[in-house]
Amino acid sequence: MTDTDAQPLPPLPEHGIRRVLCVVAHPDDMEYGASAAVAAWTAAGISVTYLLLSRGEAGMAEDPELVAQLRATEQRGACDVVGVEDLRILEHPDGMLEATLGLRRDIARVIRQVRPDLVLTTNFDLEAYGSLNQADHRAAGLSAADGARDAANPWVFRELREQEGLEPWSARALLVVGHPAPTHAKAVGPEQVQASVDSLRAHAAYLAHVTGHPVPEEFIPQILRDGGGAAGTEHAVTMRVHDLGGLRSAESD
Repeated sequence: MTDTDAQPLPPLPEHGIRRVLCVVAHPDDMEYGASAAVAAWTAAGISVTYLLLSRGEAGMAEDPELVAQLRATEQRGACDVVGVEDLRILEHPDGMLEATLGLRRDIARVIRQVRPDLVLTTNFDLEAYGSLNQADHRAAGLSAADGARDAANPWVFRELREQEGLEPWSARALLVVGHPAPTHAKAVGPEQVQASVDSLRAHAAYLAHVTGHPVPEEFIPQILRDGGGAAGTEHAVTMRVHDLGGLRSAESD
């Protein structure tokens, strides 16, 4: 089959979606295209929560405590651009995330608190974006996948229920943005494309420390145009969707 014969990616099933939880390693991880989908969701009245597993304190040259505060401020600004009110930042060490039971428990806890229909994370393959994927990204994505299933199991992390009163919760699906073999796409319009650009630009101090970083207004629209090409639309965020048992039943409602 040639590229011209390929079928467009189907749209993400969104019937009845009310809440989305985005789980990533660092401040700015959502801003490389995924925030366009977030802007579309919030504009449609869907509640989106960001869960950052670290404060990003190892990402700049200055004192880590100062950097952590700066990056949290920049992330708050990025969230404001795309309509995210609920921003949560954990204290796991930047640059040293490990896919431990503790990290899975922390993610499962927030899933039970937020009770999202969809859990979103970014590509956690060993190789990604033309190079070896950063270690924190791998640990974060794997832990998000495991934590989503843990949150639904009453016999895993029993203390969340018995001591914290958090009942099990099963999200409908796990979405992996940036995956090289996407299965679905979320179409976005020009306003969401611009919001994605502006959300990345909100990390101005961090971007100034990244040597040779491309200009957001040039490469973010191209990422979304490429996604649109795969989806048969002008712009789209592509993702690999793992059904956790709720998408098929939702589509049949």
